[in-house]
Amino acid sequence: MAATLVRSLAKKRVPLQVGRMCYSSSVPTTKLFIDGKFVESKSSEWLDIHNPATNEVIGRVPKATQEEMLAAVDSCSRAFHSWSETSILTRQQVFLRYQQLIKDNIKELAKLITLEQGKTLADAEGDVFRGLQVVEHTCSITSLMMGETLPSITKDMDTYTFRLPLGVCAGIAPFNFPAMIPLWMFPMGMVCGNTYLMKPSERVPGCAMMLAKLLQDAGAPDGTLNVIHGQHDAVNFICDHPAIKAISFVGSNQAGEYIYERGSKNGKRVQSNMGAKNHGVVMPDANKENTLNQLVGAAFGAAGQRCMALSTAILVGEARNWLPDLVERAKHLRVNAGDQPGADVGPLISPQARDRVNQLIQSGVKEGATLLLDGRNIKVKGYENGNFVGPTIISSVTTDMQCYREEIFGPVLVVLEADTLDEAIKIINKNPYGNGTAIFTTNGAVARKYTHEVDVGQIGVNVPIPVPLPMFSFTGSRASFRGDTNFYGKQGIQFYTQIKTVTSQWKAEDATLKSPAVTMPTMGR
Repeated sequence: MAATLVRSLAKKRVPLQVGRMCYSSSVPTTKLFIDGKFVESKSSEWLDIHNPATNEVIGRVPKATQEEMLAAVDSCSRAFHSWSETSILTRQQVFLRYQQLIKDNIKELAKLITLEQGKTLADAEGDVFRGLQVVEHTCSITSLMMGETLPSITKDMDTYTFRLPLGVCAGIAPFNFPAMIPLWMFPMGMVCGNTYLMKPSERVPGCAMMLAKLLQDAGAPDGTLNVIHGQHDAVNFICDHPAIKAISFVGSNQAGEYIYERGSKNGKRVQSNMGAKNHGVVMPDANKENTLNQLVGAAFGAAGQRCMALSTAILVGEARNWLPDLVERAKHLRVNAGDQPGADVGPLISPQARDRVNQLIQSGVKEGATLLLDGRNIKVKGYENGNFVGPTIISSVTTDMQCYREEIFGPVLVVLEADTLDEAIKIINKNPYGNGTAIFTTNGAVARKYTHEVDVGQIGVNVPIPVPLPMFSFTGSRASFRGDTNFYGKQGIQFYTQIKTVTSQWKAEDATLKSPAVTMPTMGR
């Protein structure tokens, strides 16, 4: 099935032979992308790629050798001078063509995502589309990268600033968004004039390889984007290599803290988006039908494998009476392989992820929570070996329980109760994470109070997953983020550029000046 799908994609607009797979063996292998060429790795260490719906091995990905990683960085370094000196209009044109190629191939990209990651085809298209929006925003670079000017700060003196690229930048992406997260990274970095080393998740490399080919087809010069694969050694290489000036990371807290510390100690800029425990506060005056539908979609969509999944509900006052209706809606979600018609919830990424989710569900039961809906023993006909967990709802949860303290990263909604809005806000502000939150209400004063008092970086009012569009920035906070500057939007431009400030003075009397000025310059007098 897997080989048939990959081969079928070869008949589409962008053939997968370009670098996604090599068919020299019975199990297809993922290539590296170095200096504009898709090359077979000489590594002796390979990792299996699995279809999460079946656990069949559908390919292999290399752990790039030290020599291959050095070749990739050297390629970036060689390309930087000419790319950074390329006119901003030329770079803009590359990404104008790129966004069109992504649109033309969105279904093929989605099929690769579903094959390797497991999410439904509709959700996979959304994954690509949200990344595409960032690429579209990069096409505004002629406005985004403007500097500032202040003329005549004193007689005959002007000051102005302009933004310059940093050099070689690198991105380390997670498995849960094979298109969106890489597209948060290398397009923003490259349109600013940087060259880029990308390490996609070794679990889902196919989409990133196709995105690399599309960028090449859009006219990006050889060496401006290089793609390597691997695990710990590749991460350490990126953190340590002196040519790499900035690192973008999205993933777990353990990895994110490590990369932030190691990269920062080596003098690099690092932005690290990490874990989350996102709360949805339901007020009793909320629109019931809309709120229940939003909760179910945000908790169980993508099998809960989103850093912005609404994994915790706080029912305020009489809203606690809505629990039976919430359970009924969740029961109607259809669990199936992501490429099957009508599927709402696909599999988790691996058997280990499934087992961890099941363990966290059981911990809630052991600690006294009530299991209102149990998705642990679900069987999907024809996909009995898949990593499936059905929608699960745990109520009577308290903040000291393991299922509340830890990010579950599965289709599990934990439900807490509060008597007042103030109590709900207190619960959220005590939680260490600050990625996202939402409140459901029809009262504007309540919404305003919540948005001003809750200590979370991204807030939705009747919006369950408040991920900002790219004209803004992704602003997770507290334990969900490390770094000074966030992803995409204005902050993304700031992250990938440095400011140069010029103060110039052209005095008419300079032509007749006969002696040096030795006193302290006092601008403005």
